[in-house]
Amino acid sequence: MTTTAKNDSVLIDEAALSRFIALALEKVGLPASDAAQVARLMAQADAQGSDGHGVIRLPQYVRRILAGGINVRPNIRVVTERAAMAVVDGDNGMGHLVVSRAVDIAIAKAATAGVAWVGTRASNHAGPASLYARMPMDHDMIGLYFAVGNANHLPPWGGMEMLLSTNPIAAGIPAGEESPVVLDMATTVAAYGKVKAKAKRGEMMPEGWMIDRQGRPLTDPTRAEEGFLLPIGGHKGYGLALVVGLLAGTLQGAAMGREVVDFNHDDVTPTNTGQAILVIDLKAFGDPAIFKHRVDVLVQDIRGAERLPGVERIWLPGEQSGQRRRDYAATGIPVSAVLVRELNELALSLSIARLS
Repeated sequence: MTTTAKNDSVLIDEAALSRFIALALEKVGLPASDAAQVARLMAQADAQGSDGHGVIRLPQYVRRILAGGINVRPNIRVVTERAAMAVVDGDNGMGHLVVSRAVDIAIAKAATAGVAWVGTRASNHAGPASLYARMPMDHDMIGLYFAVGNANHLPPWGGMEMLLSTNPIAAGIPAGEESPVVLDMATTVAAYGKVKAKAKRGEMMPEGWMIDRQGRPLTDPTRAEEGFLLPIGGHKGYGLALVVGLLAGTLQGAAMGREVVDFNHDDVTPTNTGQAILVIDLKAFGDPAIFKHRVDVLVQDIRGAERLPGVERIWLPGEQSGQRRRDYAATGIPVSAVLVRELNELALSLSIARLS
């Protein structure tokens, strides 16, 4: 399904978007099954509104693959393992494949041990954190996900040298009748992918996302290289970004600090990206149905709480992305016309069918 939306974007069916991504990735060397898996996760990112991590990244991935910066046939393997932990070496494969393998291992281990931590090294950018935090919920488990970003856009508090990244954290907590609680947040006020998406749509950023090197608000996303992102909560966000990076990167032997490769400007050097998933089996703590009922009650209490004047609704983490998934399933995913033209140029260069 392809139609034109009013805001100069094109509405594209999720399945069609996934097929296009898979064709492109298979054309540049990924095995068909791997290309399909990556494409499905990328399309899911767009389907939930995480447009800074979906198909917008395809030209960049293709460029890195063609330049030799990503291994299209990796030997993804466990290199260190105990009963409730493992370290997965991604052999510089696509991050979506590496992290998915890590989540599968963590789910299997948590089913036995009650809890499991699985980290990655030699991985790559893997899309939005919530994709992986959500996976354990299908098994009555909680998922907590951490990652090191693929470029440093954050200086230490009070500094100007960008030694930290957006370093996201996500949590997926199952509920009963209510929607699950799914938190997905960068440790910066905005993820850098959102800055890229704003630039692609020709939109300005709100004040508070970035500042320039004189400390002045930076609102033009095309000038993002002239400044840096701001951490959430001031010095507290800086501390959180540091800790997430230590857990997701340093602990597994992945890149952190000056070791981080800016994959926006370097297509050749392996990024050695680190991620980590912590999975908690609800059954280890009692009856999952009881836990999920208690989550339902809390969600209902929060949603029904007295609101400030002018506030129409109190949202729970993950509800808005869930609403987008339902809306886009009915109408199609809005993809900016500028990005569609870029993707069609990519299709022409790869000799595959156009997106629209």
